[in-house]
Amino acid sequence: MSKLYHNKNLQIIFAVTLMAIMGVSSIIPSLPLMIDELGISVSSIGLIFTIFTLPGIIFAPLAGIVADRAGRKRILVPSLVIFGVAGTACFFAPDYKTLLLLRLLQGVGAAAVGVINLTIIGDLFDGKERIEAMGLNASVLSMGTAIFPAVGGVLAQISWDAPFLLSLIALPLAWIVAFRLDNPEPSSDGNFMEYLKAALDGMKTPQVLGLFSITLLTFIILYGPIVTYLPIMMNKSFSSQPITIGIVISSASFVTALSASQMGRMAHFIAQKYLIAFSALAYGASMYFLPQMSGPFWCIIPVCLFGLGQGLNLPNTMSLLSSLAPIEHRAAFMSMNGMLLRLGQTIAPIMMGLIYSGMGINAVFYSGVAVSAGIFAVSVRTLKKA
Repeated sequence: MSKLYHNKNLQIIFAVTLMAIMGVSSIIPSLPLMIDELGISVSSIGLIFTIFTLPGIIFAPLAGIVADRAGRKRILVPSLVIFGVAGTACFFAPDYKTLLLLRLLQGVGAAAVGVINLTIIGDLFDGKERIEAMGLNASVLSMGTAIFPAVGGVLAQISWDAPFLLSLIALPLAWIVAFRLDNPEPSSDGNFMEYLKAALDGMKTPQVLGLFSITLLTFIILYGPIVTYLPIMMNKSFSSQPITIGIVISSASFVTALSASQMGRMAHFIAQKYLIAFSALAYGASMYFLPQMSGPFWCIIPVCLFGLGQGLNLPNTMSLLSSLAPIEHRAAFMSMNGMLLRLGQTIAPIMMGLIYSGMGINAVFYSGVAVSAGIFAVSVRTLKKA
């Protein structure tokens, strides 16, 4: 019997997943250089991410509704084209304001990409295969988050804006999705208001609301302490160069990839809610120890703990949510989750910027401990049937 990762459709979704994280992970090592080249403050550098993730708060739910009613490809293909064109144009931006405008447009394309890929996995697989497919997808995502910062760090050594050229890859991928992806499409029969009411009613269960909360809190940790302020801390405390920052952040992703790739096996022995609860403990330990590291490469240890948490959390959260949604509502469920993901990405740099301004860099990471405790509490209290 062939391995699941040999499935052609799943391989195409893997490529889409890589696009979903490219818009952030590839430019992380450039952040300290952007501060100098564009003449912006440390506390405002998070706008590079905030303006990119902001459209997802509005467009992710809309994308889900369109994908449920009109089909997955009809929203995914144009989203990839917008992402690719706007992202590449960022390289040619003459100033900071133009860069932010182009990042906003790129974020419109990215809004659907990161949720429709998971929706299609839910459509293609069920049961243990779905858990395994989600784990493999999370593993690929993690490999991307390992590779893109490293590649971005190398490109940033040439020019701070060179990493934006990676967005060009989205354009041929849009063609592949349009003509090579074979995926089931939901039936759009029935009254729209009835569809909307049924979808919203399905989202009101404690388990679904708990999973939504876990996603929000997870991406507050990721985009606050890790994505935005870990590079700043390493640059200010250890004078780390972009390539060093890229290597340290990439180390987490290898651990995530390894642990997520084993979800198919783990699902036979450990309930998913326990894996999510353990992920919260890994997050908390990572956040506690990061400010105490004495050198840039010592940061690899707590960063790898964070990576372990991601590997245990993401595939289980996504597969549980997908299993709770029928195919005719699945894109709406995943897109609402995507909206909360984008909300976490958007508010985290702002929230942590305020904490940084008022209490310093260490407080940013210690606040991550509190957020980790929230994930743990939600996982043990609301996922009782998982």
